[in-house]
Amino acid sequence: MKRMMPGTSALLSAPRPLGYRWRMRKLLSTWDRRIFDSVASRHWPGAQRVLPRLTRTADHGVLWMGIAAGAAVLGGRPMRRAALRGVASLATASATVNTLGKRSVRRDRPLLDAVPVIRQLSRQPFTTSFPSGHAASAAAFATGVAFENKWWGLALAPVAASVAFSRVYTGVHYPGDVLAGAALGVGAALAVRGLAPTRAQLAPPARPAADAPALPGGRGLFVVANHASGQRTGPRPDREQEVRSVLPEAEVVLCGDPECPPMDKALEEAAGQAKRAGGALGVLGGDGTVCAAATAAVRHGVPLAVLPGGTRNHFAYDLGIETLGDAARAVTSGEAVAVDLAGFRTARGGDPTYFLNTFSVGAYPELVRVREEWAGRIGAWPAGVLAAWKVLRTADPVTVEVNGKRREVWLLFAGNCAYRGLGLAPVRRHDLADGVLDVRVVHGGRLARTRLLTAALTGALRHSPVLSESRVRSLRIGGLTEGSVLAYDGEVADAPRELTICKENEALTVYRLLPE
Repeated sequence: MKRMMPGTSALLSAPRPLGYRWRMRKLLSTWDRRIFDSVASRHWPGAQRVLPRLTRTADHGVLWMGIAAGAAVLGGRPMRRAALRGVASLATASATVNTLGKRSVRRDRPLLDAVPVIRQLSRQPFTTSFPSGHAASAAAFATGVAFENKWWGLALAPVAASVAFSRVYTGVHYPGDVLAGAALGVGAALAVRGLAPTRAQLAPPARPAADAPALPGGRGLFVVANHASGQRTGPRPDREQEVRSVLPEAEVVLCGDPECPPMDKALEEAAGQAKRAGGALGVLGGDGTVCAAATAAVRHGVPLAVLPGGTRNHFAYDLGIETLGDAARAVTSGEAVAVDLAGFRTARGGDPTYFLNTFSVGAYPELVRVREEWAGRIGAWPAGVLAAWKVLRTADPVTVEVNGKRREVWLLFAGNCAYRGLGLAPVRRHDLADGVLDVRVVHGGRLARTRLLTAALTGALRHSPVLSESRVRSLRIGGLTEGSVLAYDGEVADAPRELTICKENEALTVYRLLPE
């Protein structure tokens, strides 16, 4: 056994000097308890009825999930996107608190001696005190929403702050726990934004600017408003009033009702008037209506103003027009861009049938047909879900010739310009003037749908032999049997035996706010 040097025992038993970190921790803990006691002993007018109920409502994120659900049902696409980002931020914060925060710092809950009994929760939390999960969820949700829209985030900030304060008020957390939780929630929202950038973060797409007249107040704008576009349940909106609320001097013609003129005739007359007045054609409706308006605008050589008024508004959103106000500001300032058109011609020639978004044969047209059949009874969104379920169970592959090669396909999709998103889930386009068709084919064959689903679930969809993708300038499709159908921009039509899909680069001028 080794002998200790003289004085070693005394050195080991001597008390160590207090370190700086330990003193700071002790000081912060003292302040934390003092602030907690101050909150507990003070009377807060009106808080006794509100804050305990609010903190219970926020248990397990129920409050924030309810707000998100309400926004998804009642709001438009921007609000749904903000709600989704808020929920994703909340989920990230909650997972971090429960897996790392609670386990790394095992702090006891405050003693309730100083907290009035009427404030205390009937069921006390049993987890450790640091950090506050409620504060993390509140801060994460409000911050995530604010990243999409700062005004909505500011509206939620008082609610989030009240939830965080209620945790101290009811005696379940120290102030430091709440501050740490809030900081963690903000960090979670930042992490989600890093993985999924907001629209404001994304660089504006490279679309060439185009000449278009500035029309203050909408003077010189001739708008055709489709009364039948949009959600099919509930009272129909006053389309004319919608237009005049943002463009009071625009000329508005309604269509979509039996007593109104046919849409094609209304668009032709409005485009002709716009040509003679040196103005522009406007359209309020969904993608099918906008597609018909684009055809009239190109035929008469006038710019097109797209006012989103449909269920999905894919073209308007890819263009950057999310609200009527966006469209009105672009029309008033005269800011516009040139975008591509895609179209298909039959073997007999003639004028092309244009589409702005997508063209398809196979299962998707059937899905559109079933969805439209059911939408009038149960609404567009439930009809889309049920139609997809039905078609996935019952659809069969079709035999077609693609650029002269005979193939059995379950689905052939052609997009006007390249879509982002993998496989069969094209999300959106960042450039509406790239000169290409985005072609995706799901090949038929043995267990094609099962193999496709397996590839999707394993993350190998892009490498699956069942799915092929290409970017082309034109596409020839033939060998379609009698009774086949095709779909373009949500419209369904009988398919000819042969057709050719091609591009017309920068053929359409549309109003859009240009980046500063």
